[in-house]
Amino acid sequence: MAEIFTAAFWAKYGDLLLENTWDTLVMVVISTVFAYLIGLPLGVLLVMTQEHGIRPNKWINRILGWIINVGRSLPFIILMIAIMDFTKLIVGTKIGVKGAIVPLVVSAAPFIARMVETSLMEVDAGVIEAAQSMGASTFQIIWKVYLPESRPSLVLGGAISIVTILAYTAIAGAVGAGGLGDLAIRYGYNRKIPSMMLVTVILIIVLVQIIQSVFSWLSKHIDKRLK
Repeated sequence: MAEIFTAAFWAKYGDLLLENTWDTLVMVVISTVFAYLIGLPLGVLLVMTQEHGIRPNKWINRILGWIINVGRSLPFIILMIAIMDFTKLIVGTKIGVKGAIVPLVVSAAPFIARMVETSLMEVDAGVIEAAQSMGASTFQIIWKVYLPESRPSLVLGGAISIVTILAYTAIAGAVGAGGLGDLAIRYGYNRKIPSMMLVTVILIIVLVQIIQSVFSWLSKHIDKRLK
């Protein structure tokens, strides 16, 4: 293990570690953006259509909730393998960074939808009723009340979502998706190089700590209750 502190180790594996760290970041950022483009509207729709929502609709809420629950129930590695043909249809490949993004989005979007739903449900009902009494439209209530009032919670939920996607990228490495997870498996496990396993684990821990710290700071900074 001491070899990770030597110049020889970094001369041999430094570029490889840097490249795979970059691949992990690319997968996380792109997947998070697309997962939120899907999951955020779904979460809003869940809150709108619930029994006491601004546009209650029992059947839409139940059907949407069932679909989201099914999506959240599938283990990521099974989902990734099951939709390989769909992944190839979308991005032209089943493996590598591009091949991991589609299943990452499909898996993370339902999770994000529930996170968003939970955040929006924390908004004071009195604020919503006040907006309705002033004649605010559905879009205005969503854009000017729900989302602004729930920003601190949404930001914290964002940290959890990103860390979850980061964990998924490590799992995706098991089937050749690239990134730090792939590096840990190919070098740390298959080639029996424990120092590589240790370094990849440390890098993932560092990434998680940075993400959590930044989002926690941002949540406190925008939380008007703390000002």
